[in-house]
Amino acid sequence: MNTHRKPAWKRRSDAVTGRNAGPVPDRAVAPAADPAVGPGAAPVSGPVAEPGAGPAAEPVPDRDPEPAPDAGPVPAAPGADRRPPVSGGPASVPRPRPVAPAGDDADERLARVALTRLVEPGDEIAGRWLRTHGAVALLRWITGDAPPPTPATEARLARYRRRLGGPDARQDLAAAAAAGARFVCPGDAEWPRQLDDLAAARPLGLWVRGRVDLRLWALQSVAVVGARACTEYGAHVAGTLAAGLAHAGWVVVSGSAYGIDAAAHRGALAATGATVAVLACGVDRVYPPGHTELLGRVAEQGLIVAELAPGDHPTRSRFLLRNRVMAALTRGTVVVEAERRSGSLVTARWAQRLGRATIGVPGPVTSGLSAGVHELLRGEAELVTEAAEVVELVGRIGADLAPARRGPVVPRDLLPAATARVLEAVPGRGTARPEQIAREAGTERDEALGRLHELQSLGFVARDGTGWRLARPATEHPIR
Repeated sequence: MNTHRKPAWKRRSDAVTGRNAGPVPDRAVAPAADPAVGPGAAPVSGPVAEPGAGPAAEPVPDRDPEPAPDAGPVPAAPGADRRPPVSGGPASVPRPRPVAPAGDDADERLARVALTRLVEPGDEIAGRWLRTHGAVALLRWITGDAPPPTPATEARLARYRRRLGGPDARQDLAAAAAAGARFVCPGDAEWPRQLDDLAAARPLGLWVRGRVDLRLWALQSVAVVGARACTEYGAHVAGTLAAGLAHAGWVVVSGSAYGIDAAAHRGALAATGATVAVLACGVDRVYPPGHTELLGRVAEQGLIVAELAPGDHPTRSRFLLRNRVMAALTRGTVVVEAERRSGSLVTARWAQRLGRATIGVPGPVTSGLSAGVHELLRGEAELVTEAAEVVELVGRIGADLAPARRGPVVPRDLLPAATARVLEAVPGRGTARPEQIAREAGTERDEALGRLHELQSLGFVARDGTGWRLARPATEHPIR
């Protein structure tokens, strides 16, 4: 008879992760396989080289040596994951097949799931502990199953312990699976590695609802954000920009809020394009409540992404922290209408800090809703007026250039300079003799006469006895 009994710390950890709660649907606990690997292949733990991108980059370690737990924030490495977009556009990406993790990977995944309910998004102290010691060790410190590395960390851990007693990790995975969502964390093939630029502020993991691969969509994506209480001008510009980006094969990322965010999502959906909504609440919640239908369409045609565990509610601080994910996930952030204290400016500042393109759409100088955008444009942000100009800033250098813009070409623009001077010397009313026209044009009489005959053959002037006049009234002539 086997009388082996788990130690006490192991039994307490199992209560948080739900280790003994029975099996979980594969969809909820399994990382997505990379389509480039093919069905049935072994899961890839390191970075995967994109088609045409050359050799894969070195993997970003999940645990790296660093100073004491309460040291300052680790600076992000700007532009750490800049791969060319996958050919064929984001809409052609198939749904990844899940591959079940095994051994320590499954323990680490369950610990990360549990931590999404205990640790607030963007907690850099927890992020540094996680990168140094791993998710399993951090969870054991919180549950009291293992002593913390230093007594100074006990006060911080006490804050996390206040949230113990809620649903365990396996219950959260089951709730996500019931909502059609899955959990993606660092090390998964579907994890967007540009999020690693956030360093200690990197998400513990992401709850993803939708049928497509988040990593492949994020390779060619742009964030479009702005004011909630936007004007008709702002809503029109945001929708037009999003539709143009969708037609160009880019994924539109926004926050599903009222105003500019909603206009951006609707513009991409109307163009049958790809869009991603990044929420500040659980992936199974609808916020704001008035966007039930919109978020349903986004889930069917795109992706819904959240850091918080299923069922969690939004707060003001979570909205602001959510913005860093949009900035890191995309190649650039476009701000359409924002006051000087707008939360969308937080997204733009994160984009600048991470080395992403920061872009603004100007508005009326008398509009307070455009004052924040104008401040960005006075700094390092780039001014755009249409989707092609956005693609030029975030796309391939030298390949995705916006077409040159100029006014219409009128017949006078095609005249040689000397002929145009003679035409300018012909009076708008009445007639003038060749000598007068030559004097006004600053040329000889014979040259002026020759130019007048050229202009007559082109229909600009007509001869009237011994003088010359314009062929049409001055108000109708193409020159005037």
